Amino acid sequence: MLAVGEDLKYHSSMSFLPYFAAALPAYLLGSVPFGLLIARSRGIDIRSVGSRNIGATNVFRCIGKPWGVLTFLLDFLKGLAAATLVPALASRFFPGGVAQALALVGGAAAVAGHTWPVFAGFKGGKGVATGAGMLAALTPAAVGIAFAAWALTMALTRYVSLASVAAAVVLAVLVWSPRFCPYPPAAIVLTLLAGVVIVRHRSNIARLVRGTEARLSFTAAQKARDAVRRAERNP
Repeated sequence: MLAVGEDLKYHSSMSFLPYFAAALPAYLLGSVPFGLLIARSRGIDIRSVGSRNIGATNVFRCIGKPWGVLTFLLDFLKGLAAATLVPALASRFFPGGVAQALALVGGAAAVAGHTWPVFAGFKGGKGVATGAGMLAALTPAAVGIAFAAWALTMALTRYVSLASVAAAVVLAVLVWSPRFCPYPPAAIVLTLLAGVVIVRHRSNIARLVRGTEARLSFTAAQKARDAVRRAERNP
């Protein structure tokens, strides 16, 4: 029979197991560098072109629009699966975890994996698409409003970085309302993740301030106008 102290330690370690069982596979799933793999399948090292980032925006610019969209969808699904399927499997094999906490741990681990991927030298994306997938599972109403903020900013400016920062700020505010996020620990974690997204965009923010940030071009006319603007800034 276990002594009282040993019994408490045993139950404490057992209660930790579901969260570890969710976090580890979710981090590994998040670490799969889809942007890098897709670009490599097209014969290009995405880390040596454009912004050198493995995220969807750089793939969109340097590899092509369909490949950028595919990268975004796959990165989104990483976050969604990490906050839904992975916790469900973890709780099946290691019962005892709180469902909301498992989803939060799984989603946050996937975002960490995407941002600092073990399979790509810990140099990953900025966490926007994977974070959106996580949020779609945890607080779909908030992510819907944040996406609206992203879309509006994108439509007005064509700056992906500014749109992403705007969405992160909107999200960080919304999650403190019980209407959008009734689980208080999630508000703290999601605010921290929004902060990570903003910090990961610090170089973009610096370029926005200097007026040298690249806009995303959807048409040949937009691309031509952007080229003229760049030529005027760098005569």
